[in-house]
Amino acid sequence: MNETSAGAVKPPTVSRMADSLVGSEIIRMAWEINDLIKQGATIFNFTIGDFDPQIFPIPHELEERIVTALRQKHTNYPPANGIPELRRAVSFFLKQMAGITVHADDILITSGGRPAIYCIYISLLDPDDKVVFPVPSWNNNHYCHLARAVAVGVETKPENHFMPTAAELRPHLNDAAMVALCSPQNPTGTVFSEQGLRELCELILEENNRRAGVRKPLYLFYDQMYWALTYDGVRHYDPVSLYPELRPFTIYADGLSKVFAATGLRVGWAFGPRSIIEKMKSISSHIGAWAPKPEQVAAADFLQDNSAVSQFLTQFRQQLNQRLQHFYRGLMQMKDEGLPVNAIAPQAALYLTVQIDLRGRRTPEGRTLHTTADVTDYLLHQCGIALVPFYAFGASPESSWYRLSVGTCKLEEMDEALSRLRVGLSRLR
Repeated sequence: MNETSAGAVKPPTVSRMADSLVGSEIIRMAWEINDLIKQGATIFNFTIGDFDPQIFPIPHELEERIVTALRQKHTNYPPANGIPELRRAVSFFLKQMAGITVHADDILITSGGRPAIYCIYISLLDPDDKVVFPVPSWNNNHYCHLARAVAVGVETKPENHFMPTAAELRPHLNDAAMVALCSPQNPTGTVFSEQGLRELCELILEENNRRAGVRKPLYLFYDQMYWALTYDGVRHYDPVSLYPELRPFTIYADGLSKVFAATGLRVGWAFGPRSIIEKMKSISSHIGAWAPKPEQVAAADFLQDNSAVSQFLTQFRQQLNQRLQHFYRGLMQMKDEGLPVNAIAPQAALYLTVQIDLRGRRTPEGRTLHTTADVTDYLLHQCGIALVPFYAFGASPESSWYRLSVGTCKLEEMDEALSRLRVGLSRLR
């Protein structure tokens, strides 16, 4: 045992990466929320990027197939890249539902989207390689840290729905190794327009033409985990469908988790150039990041059931959009009343982008809310409303914007939550 001269036990030495890894702000908030609930507080928790299965169960047909797969004893190791039937089913599903053409051998099945993303970062990046990504965005900063890469977060603007533009990213690409994009975006619930994505694709092609045969290419990581959850005529676009010549440089992350309310099933996938997918398969197999075999067997069958898939997605989108629109209308009514709130109209996913700018206001007790952290604390403790500030996704600490998630939201709670917010805002001076 190591001891200091004063006799105190020294903490064990860990890697610099592990020692400097920052914990999740959302998880920290979850602990605080749970403590308040245990103390008897009523909290409307809109922080969770997940689904309450009592409100949003997985498709019944998928559930039944999982039970059947278990009874058929599909409980051994699956192949490292996923069972062939599931890779073929994912290829079919992407072509049928998204118009994306990808060969089954270019698909890697993983235990949810996170291992797929981790493998993308580890496969493509060397230490000190530069990764460019918009902020706010989900976890790119942490994956850069795990890969020992250099994170370059580019702040986006509300007037662009917090989606990055080619003009914003262009100055950072000369020495970058990868651009990380997400659409529909977490945390904003907004999407790329066709023109906006085309301009970014052209920028990446231009950079790779400049590097051709001389330097490592500029890779594009495209997270489309929420692609099937778009509303009111909003369309999802992807890079390779717009520009097939991007195929050698583009790697996607996707999965069942969000579009089928199946976060706990842990079935995700990546797809892209076969040579890269093969390396990712090796990494995934060494860390045991394959999806459970019963879920793979069940998903392989389910994804080819066009009727069940379409029926589920139709009602699921309707349920999520109903909640998002209700909150949006309620917030815009408050804005019309002169209260300091704003929101961006829902486009996709399970998130609403909300602005609540109370900095400089004083509480009834005379406390001045100086920072966004102060505002977040006031919303939680005085209004019973839990939202995730955009600074938890890499945005400026001064940002007054928040993510509101409806994945655990009951219909009968929405009006009470809005009422509580209105009362809490009205009490400020």
